[in-house]
Amino acid sequence: MQTMEQLYRAYRDDVYRYLCSLTRDADAAEDLLSETFLRALRGLSGYDGRADVKTWLCAIARNAWIDALRRKKPALSYDELLARYLQSGAPGPQAPSPEEGADAHVLAGRVRALLRRAKPPAERVVLLRAAGYSYAEIGERCGVTESTARTIAFRTRNWLREQLKGELP
Repeated sequence: MQTMEQLYRAYRDDVYRYLCSLTRDADAAEDLLSETFLRALRGLSGYDGRADVKTWLCAIARNAWIDALRRKKPALSYDELLARYLQSGAPGPQAPSPEEGADAHVLAGRVRALLRRAKPPAERVVLLRAAGYSYAEIGERCGVTESTARTIAFRTRNWLREQLKGELP
């Protein structure tokens, strides 16, 4: 096994590019790169060699990125996230105008009412996705596969859009 310094020199550029693709922010990627290699150093004794070193480091980088996202407070309220999720399929990063916020609140109320009528996993999958969880995380929490979580989210979002025809801006 290589030393940590050798690993850093060999893989820093690849891991940095990967983090840039996730964050779309060079400064954040640089911070996460440091965090990634610190975590790798702490977990080096647990590395069993089953995965390629680059794959192992990228998995650590992804987890560091996810942890960083969770530490941030969302710029949008829950209602705004839910409304934007329904409109576009994913929450948006920018804050809405006051009018959009009011519309989002009304729309989110309607969506929640409709979700209560949906099949049990549908409500939980959509609410977790609107909150920013990955499909893999949703699958774990709901006891289904990642693929099933994606399918439930897709079908439920389409069903909601159909139910709300004419109400969406």
